[in-house]
Amino acid sequence: MEVFLDCLPCILRQVLEAARLATDRTEVHEEIMQEATKLLTRYRKFPNSPALTGAMHQIVKEFTGVFDPYREVKKKNIRDALQVYPFLQQFLAAQKDQIYWALKIAATGNIIDAAVNNIQDLRHEVEKELNKGFAVCDRNQFERELERAENLLIIGDNAGETVFDRLLMEHLSNLQITYAVRGEPIINDAVREDVRASKFDEGINVVSTGSKTPGLILADCTEEFRTRFYQADLVISKGQGNFEALMDEKERSIYFLLKAKCPMLAAELGVGVNDYVFKGNGR
Repeated sequence: MEVFLDCLPCILRQVLEAARLATDRTEVHEEIMQEATKLLTRYRKFPNSPALTGAMHQIVKEFTGVFDPYREVKKKNIRDALQVYPFLQQFLAAQKDQIYWALKIAATGNIIDAAVNNIQDLRHEVEKELNKGFAVCDRNQFERELERAENLLIIGDNAGETVFDRLLMEHLSNLQITYAVRGEPIINDAVREDVRASKFDEGINVVSTGSKTPGLILADCTEEFRTRFYQADLVISKGQGNFEALMDEKERSIYFLLKAKCPMLAAELGVGVNDYVFKGNGR
């Protein structure tokens, strides 16, 4: 998916936020923003927004020496999500349509996104968002494939959202589940350390994609992960960044599970901004 002009100011804002999280030295902020602005003028050389965003955040790491600017943000997101987890369990237990609401809970976790918003009261926001159903839900197609599947690959997104994904994995515990995370910290996307803090079941196989961008760019992943990706019976891709990077993938079936947070992505998905989507790519 191309880099839209609307993406540019958003990415630049993220870079400044990351710079301020990494250091309080204003002269370093200025150096980072100057370098980032230069790179932004070459945005057309990048295949999609996650690729550009990854390169921009590398500038922050290089100028500050801070490998994970969002580390404390992620820790708080996970703590907050773990506090909400018992409520989510109760909510799901009360639903008749378990698969629908397990998917919806996992999608609702997508509101934990440092690149888009800063939630002050997660429980309140979650209760409000759970009142919304999916605008698009390819659950019938998914359930047909689910009947034949033995294993599932989930491509994770944000730290904290990882806790919400636990409900879905518990519901699909009859499958062999692999959960994929970023190869290194980028914004508040999950890495192995964040999964451990999210208290995943020991039966979940957690793997690194090798990717350093906020979206799964297959060319940047390890050969081992690409093999897993193409051999999995089912693949669920979480979040906007993964959708942007994988939407043009033609060689395998993927189910995208996310909240559409910007007008360009919403239009691509055929939904409104802030709508929830569970959509197969039709393969």
